[in-house]
Amino acid sequence: MGRKAVFLDRDGTIIPETGARTADPDIEPLPEAVEAIKKLRAAGFLVAVATNQAAIARGYFTEEELAVAHEALLGKFAAAGAPLDALDYCPHLPGGSVPEYAIVCDCRKPKPGLLLRIAAEHDIDLGSSYMIGDAERDVLAARAAGCKAAVLIAPDPQTATQADAVVGDIGDAADWVLHVEARKNG
Repeated sequence: MGRKAVFLDRDGTIIPETGARTADPDIEPLPEAVEAIKKLRAAGFLVAVATNQAAIARGYFTEEELAVAHEALLGKFAAAGAPLDALDYCPHLPGGSVPEYAIVCDCRKPKPGLLLRIAAEHDIDLGSSYMIGDAERDVLAARAAGCKAAVLIAPDPQTATQADAVVGDIGDAADWVLHVEARKNG
């Protein structure tokens, strides 16, 4: 049996939502994301980021530029005492302007391929894992991958969703996950 994990979306979840062109190595983690990741890791969760990066298919930046930004982001989380165990992305978008990325794939959320790939690479038990994101596609990907629960970060808690919980930020989402785990184990 694999490890339990929390999958996190990137933009709007662990970094500010800045639009589709986010390959900036100077982007800073959200302070509440650093604290949430510390709590989740302390509770024994592997923490992995799963993000759609359609801007590659749109030609806004390259995979190489994204790699530089992701290395910087990983370093910032590690330096803050909240290292991430994995970070993977989908560069595809049907109809994108860069032909090799303008395809239908199984890794673009809401499809589960990205989560399944991370799970296989890191021996993750999806049935004991959670997804935290800021869009319905994150919830749907979690459901399709077999994750236990999905938490949606939304500015309006009345947002219609299939999520197990709708919260205001990643700190609230981490607290919800830890509360569910405590009730399960206690």
